[in-house]
Amino acid sequence: MSCDPSLLLCLPDDLFGMVSRFLLPRDVCNLSLCCKSLHDVASSEKVWLTQCDKVGVVPHVDLVEWREGVSSYKALCRFLLRVKPLLGIWVHQNPELGNLVYVMPGFVSVVGCRIIPQELGHLGIQDGPIQWSSVFEVIGDFDGSTMFFLHGREEETDYVHPGSVKYIDESCNVLLLEIEAREQDYGGSSSSSTNCEMISGKACRSNSEISRLQRDCGNAEATVPFSKLGFSDRRKLLEVTIGLIRQEVPGMAAGPLFPVVRDDCDNFQKDLVLLKERRAILCQMCSHGSGRIENEESSQGAESALQLEQDDIRKSCNWSKDLSDLLNKENGHIQCTKKKSLGGYFWGGFKQILRKSSSVNESHAIFDKFTSRREMKHARLEDFLRSSNAIGLTLKASTVKLSSYRAWPNMPDSWFALFKMPLQVPSADQIYAGLWGGTFGWPPGKPSEDKPGKALFFVLLSYEESQEQKLLIATKILEGTHYVLHPNGSAMFIVDINDPSSDSFPWDSNRDTLSVDIKHAFKGEGISNGYGFRYPGSKPGSLFVFENGVLAFVWKDTRAVFTLQRLDLQELLKKGERVPSLPPINNFSYLTKSYSNVFTGFPSASTPSPSPRFDITITSHFAFIFQIPPQIMLLAS
Repeated sequence: MSCDPSLLLCLPDDLFGMVSRFLLPRDVCNLSLCCKSLHDVASSEKVWLTQCDKVGVVPHVDLVEWREGVSSYKALCRFLLRVKPLLGIWVHQNPELGNLVYVMPGFVSVVGCRIIPQELGHLGIQDGPIQWSSVFEVIGDFDGSTMFFLHGREEETDYVHPGSVKYIDESCNVLLLEIEAREQDYGGSSSSSTNCEMISGKACRSNSEISRLQRDCGNAEATVPFSKLGFSDRRKLLEVTIGLIRQEVPGMAAGPLFPVVRDDCDNFQKDLVLLKERRAILCQMCSHGSGRIENEESSQGAESALQLEQDDIRKSCNWSKDLSDLLNKENGHIQCTKKKSLGGYFWGGFKQILRKSSSVNESHAIFDKFTSRREMKHARLEDFLRSSNAIGLTLKASTVKLSSYRAWPNMPDSWFALFKMPLQVPSADQIYAGLWGGTFGWPPGKPSEDKPGKALFFVLLSYEESQEQKLLIATKILEGTHYVLHPNGSAMFIVDINDPSSDSFPWDSNRDTLSVDIKHAFKGEGISNGYGFRYPGSKPGSLFVFENGVLAFVWKDTRAVFTLQRLDLQELLKKGERVPSLPPINNFSYLTKSYSNVFTGFPSASTPSPSPRFDITITSHFAFIFQIPPQIMLLAS
């Protein structure tokens, strides 16, 4: 039976929009390539509004408001598809109290918000404002492309650090902060693709880019990835680049990052106006300065179109000599002069800033005689810098194979990264999965008169099946104590859903003298003191499920109670309290081992970003065995 394709052209826009709900965005793009008539139908705003709605990043009513910030719903769909994998909970092992970053929608953007370890407010879990600070945001431009801004506070001033989004894997589980070596095209043309091409994953390359790729084909093997550099070089390069590209947040851009809850109509509309103005300012800042640092010598004779505009707010550093000469000389100074340039900082005079990193590489050569073959694979910083004529800050969302234990990933401690926590969606056979807020003591959710300062815990409940057991694991991802009790990622309790408990609950009523109606009870084990901090033990107990949805784990011998309530973190943040951020690099990844709350009393911006503990341990170990001279020890520390 043949089907006349002209029937599609006869469908009203509303009906065709409903039909398109069963198509993927790339299918709609392919349909638009068939003929001019189908192109017009498949490119209609109603079709792409339906596609945006299918992505599911924001509700339909928000899509209509976000449309004002982009050229079309097709451009909006392009942005939504790209940033959707970023949404969710991201963590890091350090500090041990918890490092929880929640990525949620803003306004034509997604925002990374760090939840501050804190005590329970007087209004309780559901109604009390939680404290948070901003980490980064990815904003959608007019054409649906992405702009990255790292947040940070230094010397009592808030800054944004513009960069790019390198790529985002659909199943990404690691978010990396890197410096990208890139070739800047000075021919005046850019590699631009239509929204449809970008959505379908078949972006075309411009002639200038193709010629550049052909020209650089012979040097492809010489390109040095940022990840191949040693930790000290990666840290130093991040510090230098971020220090050069930072831009002070204007007063208008210091407004809200997302609107309040819609129930507060007046404040919601006010926030919406401020969000539009703030986004326009950031887009303008990004267009005026790309966040690149360019090697002027590598691009002599090629004038960037961006440099034709006036620049009264950006500084630039001249590239005075060849990089190898700068890095190898004994003495030198940074020569900086102001230029009218909106294309980014021209970088040069890196000798004084990066000389220590070069020296560290020399000292590493001594260590390499005694270290494993794996530790000898670091690339040289000079090779990385010579591999292109520009560098810039970038956010990369990758998929990396990581091992895990009890739902907590094993994280490399030298990556400037955040790691995604898999969030199981509640279902008929996994009804308790998801994010919960917990406190010790009874009644649940609110501080009592005798214990007003209850620590607030964030716990991720997930299921794991083995043999005949169906385990429910409560993984701690944030702890609101002043000094950590148990390691980050510990299992607060583990119960077997297939093993009912006959234990009785210690209390007959809650604070409001209402009877406690228990729906289910399961046997399990709860965390306890073990063999030192790193290896906690466990003791038997029971998990009680109440009719009102509250969970409570009770340790059998002590009768201590840990109560849990399900959380909507996005709604809590919308009525939360924003606090100052850390300095930029530490704000993204805090790599130092710490057992206290570093997010409320962090060191000044002049304090250098510390290295992971394992670097200090290895250095001390070799100094003891091989008696390396103090001068080299100083360089390596």
